[in-house]
Amino acid sequence: MMKGGIAGLMKQAQQMQENMKKAQDALGQIDVEGAAASGAVKVVMSCHHKVKRVVISDAVMDDREMLEDLIVTALNDAVAKVEAASSEKMAGFTAGMGMPPGFKLPF
Repeated sequence: MMKGGIAGLMKQAQQMQENMKKAQDALGQIDVEGAAASGAVKVVMSCHHKVKRVVISDAVMDDREMLEDLIVTALNDAVAKVEAASSEKMAGFTAGMGMPPGFKLPF
């Protein structure tokens, strides 16, 4: 009986690992857009934190210091949206695992 319990746990852990891998792969296909100054600077980023595109309006090109700040703001906005999308996507996965609210999986 003890062996069956351990084997069942191992099988369940393996299934959970496979599901987590599928969820991570799915997150890699999701892109979010961060923006600053009403869209004057936009950053497109995957949910794996890979920056795919940066779009800068001509209107902000002549002030370097402001442009640098807007890029940082747009990147931070994109990262916040990645975190929200990841949490939402993983919420269904972690719902049955008995994890405390706000617990982040390591990825």
